[in-house]
Amino acid sequence: MRHGKKINHLGRKTAHRKAMLANMACSLIEHKRINTTVAKAKALKQFVEPLVTKSKEDTTHNRRIVMSRLRQKDAVTELFREVATKVADRPGGYTRIIKLGNRLGDNADMAMIELVDYNEIYNADKPKKKTTRRSRRGGSKPAEAAPVETKASNEEE
Repeated sequence: MRHGKKINHLGRKTAHRKAMLANMACSLIEHKRINTTVAKAKALKQFVEPLVTKSKEDTTHNRRIVMSRLRQKDAVTELFREVATKVADRPGGYTRIIKLGNRLGDNADMAMIELVDYNEIYNADKPKKKTTRRSRRGGSKPAEAAPVETKASNEEE
């Protein structure tokens, strides 16, 4: 039984798994999408999404936490500068996994994992959300009434 076993160990020891996920996360941040197996993509998603959330608030503490996980200065810089500004208004779900089929050599399930805000093809057909809302009650319209009264008072003078 698998009770309480959340982490997919990916057939590796702890140090190897952490190093592999850190390298894959740095590649994902640098290239914005990478191809890997489905199991590694799911593990990478759990690894990288908390780091992207941390990057939204640029503090020394958050930079040190992310640096301890990624271990590459260039990737941390790009994450906090470019990626954080793109995902600033997104409440989560920074990555997308797209299944690609099976690998030719060993028939492994392959997937592409990408940062959501950098895929222009998926985002192009979706319309922008409206930020203003209309009231159902109707309400009064003081903006239209005010200029009419001022013109009338100017004509009397």
